[in-house]
Amino acid sequence: MQDVVTFTQSEPASYMETLNSEQRNAVETLEGSVLVLAGAGTGKTRVLTARLAHLLNTGHAYPSQILSVTFTNKAAQEMKERVSNLLGGIPVDGWWLGTFHSLAARMLRNHADLVGLSSNFTILDPDDQIRLLKQLMELNNIDHKKWIPKVLINIIDRWKDRALTPDQVNYKNVSEIADGKLKLLYHQYQERLRSINACDFGDLLLHIITIFKNPEHKEILEEYHRRFKYILVDEYQDTNVAQYLWLRLLAQGSNNICCVGDDDQSIYGWRGAEVGNILKFEQDFPDAKIIRLEQNYRSTNIILRAAGAIIANNTERLGKELWSEAGDGEKIAVHGLWDGEAEARWIGEEIEQLQRKQYSLNEIAVLVRAGFQTREFEERFIKLGLSYKVIGGQRFYERKEIRDALAYLRFVVQPADDLALERIINLPKRGIGSATINTLYAYGRSHGINLYDSIMDLTQTDELRAKVKGTLMKLIDDFARWRSLVDTMKHSELAAFILDESGYMKMWQSDKAPDSPGRVENLKELISGMESYDSLAEFLEHVALVLENHDNSEGEFISLMTLHGSKGLEFNAVFLSGWEEGLFPSQRTMDENGIKGLEEERRLAYVGLTRARKRAYISYVANRRMYGSWINAVPSRFIDELPKECIKSSANTGLYNAGRSSHWDSSGFKPQKKPKCQIYERKVINSEGTIFSRGDRIFHDKFGYGVITNIDGHKLDINFEHSGHKRVMDSFVEKKLS
Repeated sequence: MQDVVTFTQSEPASYMETLNSEQRNAVETLEGSVLVLAGAGTGKTRVLTARLAHLLNTGHAYPSQILSVTFTNKAAQEMKERVSNLLGGIPVDGWWLGTFHSLAARMLRNHADLVGLSSNFTILDPDDQIRLLKQLMELNNIDHKKWIPKVLINIIDRWKDRALTPDQVNYKNVSEIADGKLKLLYHQYQERLRSINACDFGDLLLHIITIFKNPEHKEILEEYHRRFKYILVDEYQDTNVAQYLWLRLLAQGSNNICCVGDDDQSIYGWRGAEVGNILKFEQDFPDAKIIRLEQNYRSTNIILRAAGAIIANNTERLGKELWSEAGDGEKIAVHGLWDGEAEARWIGEEIEQLQRKQYSLNEIAVLVRAGFQTREFEERFIKLGLSYKVIGGQRFYERKEIRDALAYLRFVVQPADDLALERIINLPKRGIGSATINTLYAYGRSHGINLYDSIMDLTQTDELRAKVKGTLMKLIDDFARWRSLVDTMKHSELAAFILDESGYMKMWQSDKAPDSPGRVENLKELISGMESYDSLAEFLEHVALVLENHDNSEGEFISLMTLHGSKGLEFNAVFLSGWEEGLFPSQRTMDENGIKGLEEERRLAYVGLTRARKRAYISYVANRRMYGSWINAVPSRFIDELPKECIKSSANTGLYNAGRSSHWDSSGFKPQKKPKCQIYERKVINSEGTIFSRGDRIFHDKFGYGVITNIDGHKLDINFEHSGHKRVMDSFVEKKLS
């Protein structure tokens, strides 16, 4: 490919004239290290592509002298197309423009022999990784039921994300894992990969970093220093340690590195991203220039001020203040409701109102913190006839664990349902393999009977092994017993009973895979959702109708997704649901990561809000069904952090205070920023004018009598006489004379 590109003199203006002053500064500052702090919706992709075009247009570099790094193949393709268009449609294939992994693989194929591979090495996918590790576990007599291979691979992947070879890992913290053989497994795993001439994705960076850092091969790194005059990096806030080290090593040559990112949108710590990489940019490059892109082209100023007020509570950030020429716009609606069902009903009604205002469903998104939240929205949208798509995941009733649970329930109701029985006959594993199932089906076809009847017949003969017959007879007996309870036990309780007795729920509870807790939550959500129906048969009929409502490729759809999945997207109207303590911010995240976890949750709130162009809605509930039980929910601390002038608050929390006006505002006390003594002096006035103080005796419709022990805004910590400690809203209690 020719490395010389000729441009006309008119072309620079075609991209420069559309840039604002800060964007132009980021494009024109070509020499030295530059960090472009690009806030949400500030045009970072435009800046990256314009900068790349400008380097070529001004003759600073040829295409082969620029390393341009993105995070996803989609982003790389978009950047290639934009650059090609800016440069008059010239082909960009062959340029050093791609993802971290694709560029590292390209380098590694040139030097594979230095790490014991040949240049035609294969790259294993996650399934191949697990199969390979499982073989090594069997070789070392490690029980793969006790130590889940997928979990062990995740640990190894995280080490590789930190650029740690087997000899560099500190194994003290994991000395008990895999019967104390995890170090041996990592060594054997790497050796096995070499023996089959293969890498996994983590190796692509790990191997090339190993080569770059080896003083015996210093000429390799020097070669790339001479090659790359300029380095451009997108989404720098999402880099892990290995990616950071790879970039640092390559940038030591020219020192001309430009990283574009937003520390306030670093939300992938759970998969290895280190927000500290962007925060210490000035330490890594002492002469670095920081350019802040603060003019937002997406949202109204009220949305930006609200998002800015929340994120300002984080200590680990570089700081910026977004603004827009779009005007103030609508205030953010903050609405409290009784429970998740009421929340879904309210959001459905608001979406219908938006439709009457000529909003397309394609312009509307509902964002949740946890996957189990989607069920109630899906149910409501179907009832209202509102088309929707679950973005980045499956619809609730299409998830594996839900389909498995439904198969158990279907077979209880209908013993002739062969598909249901086949799905769960060996879930959890009972030693019933495909050979047994094939035998049962063959017998059934020859006798014109279903799978259930085949089992009934063959467990009375000798075609099947004694152990298999015993297992099948027990399973059939279990189903017979569960079937006998259909008319006497509440169907939601029966479902919980079946999932517990069958061992299916325990299977996921004991599974160490990262997604297993979410599967357990989904199963509990399924059980709670059944309570709205009069019978098991009615519920299963409802689910069948829901599943029949398939997505079409045509038409308009509400986008239903998690906050993590919304990054990079934008909508005219965004509904942010479930803003309650424990759900958002996630209690699990805070328990596992402390303040660091809380700050990442706050960045998620910032990302969610800044997806909205014109309207943002925040909802919370007084009662949330989580982990299989009802929780008396408390509004998220992030609601406290919203500026009063940016929101319009309302509540309809229902049955506790029928006819009373429940009002929430954001003037809540933040104890972490004030002396403890002020907690005890704090008073609050509720929407009816009642003054509450610490020590007051109160009455709650559900929890009875109690005494206020602490006040945090309109949230009261109360020690109830019979219910123990609870946190409730002031509008739910009545003051009593002592």
